Amino acid sequence: MADSDGEYASDDELKRNGKRTADGRSKQTKASWEDVKRSWDTVLETADSGLSIAEIREAEKRRRLLRDTTPLQRGIIRHLMLVLDMSFAMADKDLLPNRYRVVLNNAIGFVREYFEQNPISQLGIVGMRDGIAVRISDLSGNPAEHIEKLMQWSEQQDPQGNSSLQNALQMCRGALYQTPSHATREVLIIYGALVSIDPGDIHDTINDLVADRIRVSVVGLAGQVAICTELCKRTNNHDGNYSVAIDEVHLKELFFAATTPPVTRTPEQNTASLLMMGFPSRTLAPKDHVSYCACHAKPTREGYTCPRCGIKVCRLPIDCPICKLTLIQSTHLARSYHHLFPLKVFVEVPWSQASRSTACYSCLSPFPTGPRDTVAAAPAVLGGRAGKGGKQDSDPKNPKPELKGVSESGRYACQVCGNHFCIDCDVFAHETIHNCPGCQSDTRAPERDTALAVPDGGPTPMVVDA
Repeated sequence: MADSDGEYASDDELKRNGKRTADGRSKQTKASWEDVKRSWDTVLETADSGLSIAEIREAEKRRRLLRDTTPLQRGIIRHLMLVLDMSFAMADKDLLPNRYRVVLNNAIGFVREYFEQNPISQLGIVGMRDGIAVRISDLSGNPAEHIEKLMQWSEQQDPQGNSSLQNALQMCRGALYQTPSHATREVLIIYGALVSIDPGDIHDTINDLVADRIRVSVVGLAGQVAICTELCKRTNNHDGNYSVAIDEVHLKELFFAATTPPVTRTPEQNTASLLMMGFPSRTLAPKDHVSYCACHAKPTREGYTCPRCGIKVCRLPIDCPICKLTLIQSTHLARSYHHLFPLKVFVEVPWSQASRSTACYSCLSPFPTGPRDTVAAAPAVLGGRAGKGGKQDSDPKNPKPELKGVSESGRYACQVCGNHFCIDCDVFAHETIHNCPGCQSDTRAPERDTALAVPDGGPTPMVVDA
């Protein structure tokens, strides 16, 4: 009979993993969890046997920034329907604690990031369960409402039943059908099942989506499904956007990639149109005066007055409930504009050009003063150690890793102003402010601009303070 503490081992197991003590009890020399591959053991080792984990993190940060920055025509006013799979397939625990919890947590973060990158866009959420489509939140531009609904579903509902792609697509088509033509119509599906229980022919629904110019993107959790591949290709002009997540980190990357507006490719989508917008002024009533807002019918003291009809709303951006005028702030328009002209990727600065700067131009963090390794020409390898004379041992089984985009000097230079930045400021400039601090401060010398405008020997114009 086995011991209750789990220390009993068979003879075959003892031959492989352990031995018995004098009292007959088993003593294992190797536990099962020791065979698990630990990610913190996979680190870079420099020539002086120093660990270089910072370079791995730096490479991960730069990998997100090394993307194509070619200016393309995109729709900055978006209408997106987020479809979440809530069937029994989402109860699997390949993502901990299960797929359902991981997807809902990522959905909450996606809502925040979506409205941060697209402040004048709108979002709606639909769920798939019990063979039908359920509406979680209506199409609106208020992220607080969507997050509140997602939290309620996370606490009160569990995944059950089967999913139905056709019912979900029909509900999304009905919600996007009345949207204006100048805005994009998109559907993002997070799909965890391998089957779809549909009441009719889903190919007819796909034809309707193509006719209504609705783009569909799918992020799979279990495996690639043929109907999802066809759905993405046909609704995206044979340029499908269908991916399958391999782990939780990859799922988040695919999820948050939808915050970037899609490129307009077809002639129907390239049709230009003028849109009238209003920029209301903020008003604050005295303490004794309270009025109702037209959007929620709640008593408030502060709000924004529509420049056309004079009605008060409590938040922006929003469509005026009375005259239907789009009400925004200038900052909302500026935050959406960076998708059309993205900030260029900063380039790596070699040691030969690193002497120009000693600290980051933005945060003033000091840069390394010399090569990170004691041997300048010796790159880091996995598991390699420095031998005699400062040379690294070469292991043919462990090839040298390529940390793409990582600067050896820890400096990254803007291609326009030429200032040097650290990796954290590089990520902050590209993912948050979408502008270069050096270019915005205009550090270029006026003599340089004058030399380009005035020929040799010509008169020098007077410099006037702005």
